[in-house]
Amino acid sequence: MKEAVLYLEDGKCFYGRSLNIHGESAGEVVFNTALSGYQEVLTDPSYAGQIVVMTYPLIGNYGINDEDVESSRVHVKGFVVKEFCRTYSNFRANKGLIQYLDENKVIGIEGVDTRALTRHLRVAGAMKGLISTDDFDPRSLKVKLAKVPSMEGADWVKEVATKKPYVWKAEGQKKYRVTAIDCGIKLNILREMARLGIETSVVPPTTSAADILAADPDGIFLANGPGDPAAVTNVIATVRELIGKKPIFGICLGNQMIGLALGGRTYKLKFGHHGCNHPVKDLETGRISITSQNHGFCVDINSLNKAEVEAIHINLNDKTVEGLRHKKYPLFSVQYHPEAAPGPNDAKYLFGRFIEMMEKFTLKKG
Repeated sequence: MKEAVLYLEDGKCFYGRSLNIHGESAGEVVFNTALSGYQEVLTDPSYAGQIVVMTYPLIGNYGINDEDVESSRVHVKGFVVKEFCRTYSNFRANKGLIQYLDENKVIGIEGVDTRALTRHLRVAGAMKGLISTDDFDPRSLKVKLAKVPSMEGADWVKEVATKKPYVWKAEGQKKYRVTAIDCGIKLNILREMARLGIETSVVPPTTSAADILAADPDGIFLANGPGDPAAVTNVIATVRELIGKKPIFGICLGNQMIGLALGGRTYKLKFGHHGCNHPVKDLETGRISITSQNHGFCVDINSLNKAEVEAIHINLNDKTVEGLRHKKYPLFSVQYHPEAAPGPNDAKYLFGRFIEMMEKFTLKKG
């Protein structure tokens, strides 16, 4: 093990020890409040460009398995914990977390006062940071970090989205066909839709609206993803062309894309929502769900035409908008993750709502 430092752009330093991967890595520093689910966090494409701090003090006790990945690789720029568990125990595990980080060449550091770091980020806000095992000079680190682009204005979708279309088949009988615009889709979204009889054609974010409509899907899904939604202008333009043509369901970045396509604005949250315990109220039913969330941007509901669009979910912690619905067209979206992975399954009913919307559209069309 080697001494390491996490240098934040406001000049604050947090010291710890690195694992086997040494060097330097920079990104936006965010904290995640989940007690478990670290494998899903590491492989979630929405974390691309970010250094993740886990608030739970001991991470790694159940190891790593082959089933719980949310993409084909690890996306985080760094992983910060209080303590890594050296001895894992779980019947599904086939390796330890430290080995997994080493294989994916991710700098992991421990011994950090993650409670103090989290409190600092809550007060000062998420910000750029740099992990180093070689350079401990704040003046030098400041110069290096200044060259790292901010998350605002950054298009990370092109770094994580598929370059070629592929099909995720339905389990059992195929009942519906959906086209998903990939901006960093989590695999559990595809698993959940497959379980419900949906065959999903996943297409790159550069796919045109004309090509999507030519395939004549039953519905269109807008995936989650990393970075600033306002920077992904080509997808926003595509979504704008698709609205009203087919039923549309969006999750996370997909929610933001819909808001922007409808003429609204998005803004950066102070420290984002990253964790598995966020209470969200469904304004239509009054139902409150505990949800899994991972986003740093939010749709400004006041920037939308309220004669056409309405908020259907709100976050009960900070009252931010967590879901939208169009009053005329078959379109709705949520800012959180109903597929969980990690997290509670309270909101899985929303996939059923997507199916109901597709069925109504088909009947109306027929």
